[in-house]
Amino acid sequence: MLEKVLIANRGEIALRILRACKELGIKTVAVHSTADRELMHLGLADESVCIGPAPSAQSYLHIPAIIAAAEVTGATAIHPGYGFLAENADFAEQVEKSGFAFIGPKADTIRLMGDKVSAKDAMKRAGVPTVPGSDGPLPEDEAQALRIAREVGYPVIIKAAGGGGGRGMRVVHEEKDLISSAKLTRNEAGAAFGNPMVYLEKFLTNPRHVEVQVLSDGQGNAVHLGDRDCSLQRRHQKVLEEAPAPGIDETARREVFERCVRACIEIGYRGAGTFEFLYENGRFYFIEMNTRVQVEHPVSEMITGIDIVKEMLSIAAGNKLSFTQEQVMFRGHALECRINAEDPRTFIPSPGVVKHFHAPGGNGVRVDSHLYSGYAVPPNYDSLIGKLITYGNSRDEAMARMRNALDEVVVDGIKTNIPLHRDLTRDPGFCKGGVNIHYLEHLLAEMKAKP
Repeated sequence: MLEKVLIANRGEIALRILRACKELGIKTVAVHSTADRELMHLGLADESVCIGPAPSAQSYLHIPAIIAAAEVTGATAIHPGYGFLAENADFAEQVEKSGFAFIGPKADTIRLMGDKVSAKDAMKRAGVPTVPGSDGPLPEDEAQALRIAREVGYPVIIKAAGGGGGRGMRVVHEEKDLISSAKLTRNEAGAAFGNPMVYLEKFLTNPRHVEVQVLSDGQGNAVHLGDRDCSLQRRHQKVLEEAPAPGIDETARREVFERCVRACIEIGYRGAGTFEFLYENGRFYFIEMNTRVQVEHPVSEMITGIDIVKEMLSIAAGNKLSFTQEQVMFRGHALECRINAEDPRTFIPSPGVVKHFHAPGGNGVRVDSHLYSGYAVPPNYDSLIGKLITYGNSRDEAMARMRNALDEVVVDGIKTNIPLHRDLTRDPGFCKGGVNIHYLEHLLAEMKAKP
């Protein structure tokens, strides 16, 4: 097993990684910015190092500072968590060139899957179903672009090849808007991602967002840990997730699981990863792969009993997967609510001091959070301050436990989106299951219209 791991992240995921390391007897190094001196995991780590001032570009995104911290502390591996540098191929490459193990895929794999065009091409070769589209970059030749869009059929969506997180995409409903939309998206993509390449896909009107969790050791062994439904989204950002996805065609589900596992083996994937799909009319359509641990990984852990982070650490140490697909047992249902420090109506961030924090409890309740009474939520980073996860033998039981947990949790001193989650877990449409990716936006519009 790895001797000492530097955790190149902050907040709840840093604490999550630290706990897994401690269970395995691995020493830990926590890095932090000057704004994060009071993070909970710093006092629990074996060592901590300040890597720069509050701005991410000068701390959590500053590769030389992170590698220097690993060198001075004698770390043997670096775990990037999610966000920040987690899917930065240059970072992964520099980590390994500096003599440390990168707890994640190889740099070449991150590059392959980070470019949406090459990722889609690789998945097609592996037999993973994809959305009909341009099959490569959208040509700048206007006549060719118009021809492709006509063949695919409107509406279409133009996406940045290097985009992500809901940015760098534009829906086009009519032919007259295609060329101007493509030019605008290219300009935005070049400015935001340093890559102006765009591609075109059929725009599915009422899809669900369903993803498949995988683990692969890069030595010819891969497994899936089932699927998750992440359709409750606001501005392409996930709000509430669950596993397994309700109401999925079982034949289509089994087929996509098999193809995801096969794709992992074919591309030599190493570590934890997630295949993201749009699901409509009983069919899956690949959209992207996240080459890291996901925010919503706990729901997969709850229904399988497998610790994804501990398995990542083992794989990075050079071990093969510790179990086979036949040994993965799926039981019950799990839900996860992302708790953000933000106004539940306007979604304006709400940093500040948490005067009082009380975590809910009870059977089947898990809280992944770095909050504590007196902690000051800084204004410099993402507003996620915790995740509330519940498990039940059935979806109804998991939902009932989530309602109880949301009623019990107390976060005083700042605004949070807990009231929104209370509404969602009592909403008849969501409780029925199977809502599409537009459902929450429509629901929020209705709520806003009410006096």
